[in-house]
Amino acid sequence: MGDEGTPGIERTVESVFREERGRLLASLVRRFGDLDLAEEVSSEAIEAALVHWPVQGVPAKPGAWLLTTARRRAVDRLRRDKSYAARLAVLQVEADRVDPVAPADVGGDLPDERLQLFFTCAHPALPAEDRGALTLRCLAGLTTPEVARAYLVPAATMAQRIVRAKKKIRVARIPFRVPGADELPERLPGVLQVIYSIFTEGYAASSGPDLQRLDLAEEAIRLGRILRRLLPAEREVAGLLGLMLLIHARRAARTGSDGEIVLLEDQDRGCWDRASIEEGSALVLTALTGGPPGPYGVQAAIAALHDEAADVATTDWPQVVALYDVLFAITPSPVVALNRAAAVAMRDGAEAGLALVEELDDEPRLRGYYPYPATRGELLRRLGRFSEAAAAYREALVLVGTEPERLHLQRRLTAVEAGWAG
Repeated sequence: MGDEGTPGIERTVESVFREERGRLLASLVRRFGDLDLAEEVSSEAIEAALVHWPVQGVPAKPGAWLLTTARRRAVDRLRRDKSYAARLAVLQVEADRVDPVAPADVGGDLPDERLQLFFTCAHPALPAEDRGALTLRCLAGLTTPEVARAYLVPAATMAQRIVRAKKKIRVARIPFRVPGADELPERLPGVLQVIYSIFTEGYAASSGPDLQRLDLAEEAIRLGRILRRLLPAEREVAGLLGLMLLIHARRAARTGSDGEIVLLEDQDRGCWDRASIEEGSALVLTALTGGPPGPYGVQAAIAALHDEAADVATTDWPQVVALYDVLFAITPSPVVALNRAAAVAMRDGAEAGLALVEELDDEPRLRGYYPYPATRGELLRRLGRFSEAAAAYREALVLVGTEPERLHLQRRLTAVEAGWAG
């Protein structure tokens, strides 16, 4: 194949690697017990593909080709470095004692061992800030600079963070395995939280010029789909995926042409993604059927009520409040209480909602959380208490992270300072 075909081959290699990276790394880590080695030989396999595929053509099973090539490179590396091989052998013996390795069928499809990598990346022994970064790096296939952009830190800082996490896995001898049935209820929420944290940063960025970071939200949904395929019987996995789809369905209507926030009551619901809403609503039924509901299933049910309503006025607010009651019983938190208060304001009026918001005034976990003063300011504005609303909006402006949110609050502040409810 000539030079004209090279860009196409490069795009094919990139596409295959992006899709297969998690499975490739998981297979190599499971076989050799070391993330660094797995990443190095994976990169070498990609370089080999860029050399061979333009000449030989793209293989029928590109993922298996990459795995075979990477495994050969790993074996060559270990033959050259006897001390490194001896150290890995000790770790592998210990790992096999817990969970013996089944030989990979490199002649067929790439074996899917990503579930083990999910639980390793989200292991509670790792610092919370490292779990999401490692998940994006290893399972979503993002490069270190891409992960750095996701967390809004310099690439060098993120590289150090990832190195630290991998060292912690190695030194603490964190096993690459799926927790047993007795451990799964305790460990699965940590994996779900990592994925949801990635999605939340994509849906509502913590800082920066944009309200949404759609690429990050979509990576979280992709991870949720992978986890759903790997754990089809876990209802909370269905709940998380449903929740993300139902929220992400509104993405096109959440901002205007210049990036400004469009509030839920003002959104063009014709722009909402109906296919995502239907898929998410079906997952809600799965999440809420067969036992006590989990927090993601309940949150997904709330999102479904919003998505299925014709407008804000006809939303089933009594049912929304009831679901927040269930959610608070499962996971009591001041944020859930704040969201419930906002729903009560829609059901019973701003005065009732404000009374509940003000009960949270001494809650330390809401200090620094800009939605708290913003919600209080909104309810005070609706009640015509403009000077108090202005003070609340000023407090929220100090805490707000993104430019669209800042502009929205500034407009609200200007309106109440003028004595106009807006």
